[in-house]
Amino acid sequence: MLTSRRMDPMSTTASTLLLTLLLAIGLGFFLRAASKDRTTVVEVHSPRSPLDVLDGLSTWLTARGWSTAGGDPEQQLLRFRGQVGSSLPLAVLLSLLGGVGAACLGLVLRQLWPPLQWWPLLLALLGPGAGLLYRRRAERDEILELRLIESTAPMGGCSLRLRAHRDELIALEQELGAELGLASDGRLLSSPI
Repeated sequence: MLTSRRMDPMSTTASTLLLTLLLAIGLGFFLRAASKDRTTVVEVHSPRSPLDVLDGLSTWLTARGWSTAGGDPEQQLLRFRGQVGSSLPLAVLLSLLGGVGAACLGLVLRQLWPPLQWWPLLLALLGPGAGLLYRRRAERDEILELRLIESTAPMGGCSLRLRAHRDELIALEQELGAELGLASDGRLLSSPI
């Protein structure tokens, strides 16, 4: 003979509240990761002369919106400055996720404390704040540094140490790799993060 057990509505609501709060914490970590600084240093080598490589890199960078920000001739260093934008589709997605999550939290709070009536659902108005927070943190000035280092290749050529945002370095290696003969150790393209 089977007996049915009734679940306590308060424990069900409390566990739902816990899960909703964990989702809110997850959204917070996602916001933090989406706007995280991903500056990376990579060394690239080319069989071409340093002037050819630097000219090709400078032309490519200015075509992508980077501007020259000086450098240091003694250290053989060039700096470029650029503005990194945020992703509008990601900002909209984060706003929707924040709104739905806040509305769920409002429903759970309403179940826990019925005298609040429907006021907790106003928490859904906080949702667009997630998208605005992402946009404000993701839009920033970026610096790209090119440093000419001593080449260890026996046939000549040049070696550069590049310090920039990871995505920019990947684009540089993919678009200019064949044209300028750039080669690195390959870790940048194989890394999932």
